[in-house]
Amino acid sequence: MTSQYPNLLSPLDLGFTSLRNRVVMGSMHTGLEDRAGSIDRLAEYFAERARGGVGLIVTGGYAPNRTGWLLPFASELVSTAQARRHRRITSAVHDAGAKILLQILHAGRYAYHPFSVSASSIKAPINPFRPRALSTRGVKSTIADFVRCAWLAREAGYDGVEIMGSEGYLLNQFLAPRTNKRTDSWGGSAANRRRFPVEIVRRTRAAVGADFIICYRMSMADYVEHGQSWDEILALATEVEAAGATLINSGFGWHEARVPTIVTSVPNSAFVDISSAIAEHVGIPVAASNRINMPQAAEHILAETPVRLISMARPLLSDPEWVAKAESGRAAEINTCIACNQACLDHAFAKKAVSCLLNPRAGHETTLVLSPTRRARSVAVVGAGPAGLAAAVNAAARGHRVTLFEINDFIGGQFDLARRIPGKEEFGETIRYFSTMLDKHGVTVRLGTRVTADKLTGYDVVVLATGVVPRIPAIPGIDHPRVLTYAEAITGAKPVGKAVAVIGAGGIGFDVTELLVTQHSPALNLKLWKEEWGAANPTEARER
Repeated sequence: MTSQYPNLLSPLDLGFTSLRNRVVMGSMHTGLEDRAGSIDRLAEYFAERARGGVGLIVTGGYAPNRTGWLLPFASELVSTAQARRHRRITSAVHDAGAKILLQILHAGRYAYHPFSVSASSIKAPINPFRPRALSTRGVKSTIADFVRCAWLAREAGYDGVEIMGSEGYLLNQFLAPRTNKRTDSWGGSAANRRRFPVEIVRRTRAAVGADFIICYRMSMADYVEHGQSWDEILALATEVEAAGATLINSGFGWHEARVPTIVTSVPNSAFVDISSAIAEHVGIPVAASNRINMPQAAEHILAETPVRLISMARPLLSDPEWVAKAESGRAAEINTCIACNQACLDHAFAKKAVSCLLNPRAGHETTLVLSPTRRARSVAVVGAGPAGLAAAVNAAARGHRVTLFEINDFIGGQFDLARRIPGKEEFGETIRYFSTMLDKHGVTVRLGTRVTADKLTGYDVVVLATGVVPRIPAIPGIDHPRVLTYAEAITGAKPVGKAVAVIGAGGIGFDVTELLVTQHSPALNLKLWKEEWGAANPTEARER
């Protein structure tokens, strides 16, 4: 074990079992859970992260019954036949040395189908369907369904379950006055509103026994009107622990909340202080989460706070070897997640299988298999933007002789522009990563070189990755000297006047505008970011 990250890489004793390190691969729905015949893809997806050193993996959410589906016919674990199929996942992960939990997720009013249910019949602002309020009998049968799902997870070989109680899903809907208007014993007082999730944990522990991990994913800050108070959150943590939870994982913000919690403009480790306050209040391990993407930050959190685990999802999508690289002193080789969400969340919302902009193999591990070449070839890659960099590094890693040509005197292409935008500074991490990997794999880099056909005649393979150039609209006066392209405005190649009209309201137009009007980037200043978004620390809000 390297001494650089002693806390991160130390095992965690849970009494009846232990985790080999403090890294948790947090739950993230991949879309493979919902697809017939994708169980082997899902098994290899998790196994690759397990081989990369992760201590504990949490699956995407599985519904405990039909009303809990996220979408019609979405992922569920409700039968022994389904549990048997899951053994391919659990066996693959165990063979690679990690442990794995199945997340039990009931969507509640976030379900995109007409038979959704919730604590009360209140429609979500992000959903066209009004849920039916669960009857008392329905509440009890839903608890029983959670318990049966956990029992089936044990039969499937899982080391435990994560009970999803955050992000505005069903359990969170029972907890918050915003969505729980009940007047029976499952609503009204804060104690009654906590009864549903606490009873699920208690009944689950009774059913699965003492030697099974129960992780409760807790909403530590709802960031919605009429959400839980901090005192209520602390009380829930205490009661969940008493009911039999082994671990508590962190969740922040409902899906309908206006405060961003996972995008690249959110400062690194933005919510650790909240997780730390919960960790001080309970005796079981608490995992910090959200925007923790490098081992240096994770080690600092574990060393300086009472938090005992680090949960991350997308960083292990972008680099499945994250832990192994940290352990072997190769942190500079980590393909850092930049929280762009362009192939993970965007794909999920489009009902596609999730992947990663920086690691297109993610989710395709069984088909995009990279292996050493049998015949080394000379390869020319033209263009050192993200696509050209990826092509050059992967070809060289497989054993080819690669030369990379770039007309500019720097690499990165559009990412070099993106990193200059307030809130997108972390795009520079991708350039850092590729620079490291070009050196590692011996790629010959020719910067400031315009390539002509005669320069490419001696290569076996030529890859053109020349990217895009600004589209110039046919507007009268567009050739005026004071008209700038977005690249000229972003780089400062030409001076920008005091009164500026930005033509085009797409992503680039917004980025240019953000750059022109922002003096200090909130992404680099947590206090400023919290003030900008009104994201007060709930512990401080209570004191005021």
